[in-house]
Amino acid sequence: MSSDKFWNYFFEIYEAIPRQGPGDRESTERALRLLPPLTPKQRILDVGCGSGAQTIDLARTTAAQIVAVDKHEAFVTQLVKRTADQGLGARIQAQVGDMNDLAFPDGSFDVIWCEGAIVIIIGSFAKGLSTWRRLLVPGGYMVVSELCWLRDDPPTEVKAFFDAEGADVTDTGTRRQDIVANGYRLVGDFVLPAVGWWENYYVPLGECLERFRRLHAGDAEALDVAARSQYEIELYRRYPGAFGYVFFVMQALKDTE
Repeated sequence: MSSDKFWNYFFEIYEAIPRQGPGDRESTERALRLLPPLTPKQRILDVGCGSGAQTIDLARTTAAQIVAVDKHEAFVTQLVKRTADQGLGARIQAQVGDMNDLAFPDGSFDVIWCEGAIVIIIGSFAKGLSTWRRLLVPGGYMVVSELCWLRDDPPTEVKAFFDAEGADVTDTGTRRQDIVANGYRLVGDFVLPAVGWWENYYVPLGECLERFRRLHAGDAEALDVAARSQYEIELYRRYPGAFGYVFFVMQALKDTE
């Protein structure tokens, strides 16, 4: 299958669901509570925003200005419509951009936010922390959720799946070490609850996959793309508690610290 064909099918599936990855409003708000209150003069950069479910939650919960960036234009278009519909267009600037080369001056943001995308965008958790640090004001904060093993002995089948996908999955302790090694102070971390996987992500994804398979019945390449996402759902069902997203809230150390 050509890369273009794969991504066409992929986006056909993921443009049709409200979230492009696990998450929930309660967890976004819980992470925000680990930060000082944000004022209207402060700025959040939401990287890999997708269609912006968490972007909307950030705007509802804080007074800050928000810049939301994603490389896929259709997601950004969806977010622009959502912000207009909810009267948040004055506070959310959604734009298409290269998330590997964010064209903002150093020290542009008080908070960088990235739910479930830092490894997808940059290629590794540690590299993302290092690359984006320049964008923070001195003492600014970074909040990311990322895939982690939640057991010391991840099931072979699950590990093989994520290895084949090229996912950078490791344990929470290693993530914490990466945070310190890249010039941050860990403020806190917590595991995303199962509701963020099922009700908000896998249930709507599963329903979308059913429609997609009916629409593309007989197209082996399309069905293969759907099967990959369906298999991930089954792995989460089969091995509860083996893997999950962990929210990490950290503060960039000042040069004198």
